[in-house]
Amino acid sequence: MTTTTRALATIATVGIDAAPSTLSARLAGGAHPEARRAFDAARETFIAGARIDMGALAASLGVDRTSLFRWVGNRDALLSEVLWSLAIPTLVHADQEAGEARGGARIASILTHFVDDLITASYFRKFLRREPARALRLLTTKDSPIQRRYVATAAWLVGAELGDRPLDGAIDPEGLAYLLVRVSESFSYADLISGDTPSAERAEAAFRLLLRVDG
Repeated sequence: MTTTTRALATIATVGIDAAPSTLSARLAGGAHPEARRAFDAARETFIAGARIDMGALAASLGVDRTSLFRWVGNRDALLSEVLWSLAIPTLVHADQEAGEARGGARIASILTHFVDDLITASYFRKFLRREPARALRLLTTKDSPIQRRYVATAAWLVGAELGDRPLDGAIDPEGLAYLLVRVSESFSYADLISGDTPSAERAEAAFRLLLRVDG
């Protein structure tokens, strides 16, 4: 990502810009109100802590499943967009909470706040407990756009705070971003991955070590 591109991007937009999907394109610009209506209903269901069921969602919208699939794609596609739509304000809040911190300290602060929000959001933890295999596949692999968007966001942060040769050129921004995301995933979903307890504190220590932040 060039310096000019970084200047034009924001933490709220860089992810989708880097990894758009058919549904994200349909939701942009307001040209597909039926997709937006279905997406908003699904998002409300998710935030309420309930399972997004395509049959029930179609019925609530007064359409058949075929129409719903035509509007938003399959369940994984819809879930991925719902999840990322919730990640965006979380990342924006984390960016604001970082205050005046700069460099590696700012990156570590933003990612730590993000991990903490993932751990403490009750509706999100309900989803993880209810559908652990699906959650890990959507959140931590390239089967859905989520991880690609998160890596792109982390790479944008690295470029903005550490430049094109982070850590004295020891690693490229994309490589460092991928490592940071894997650290984030490991501590956010520790209960699903290893049976350990998710921990924002341990994630912060790992971020600061990886980014060579003193203190």
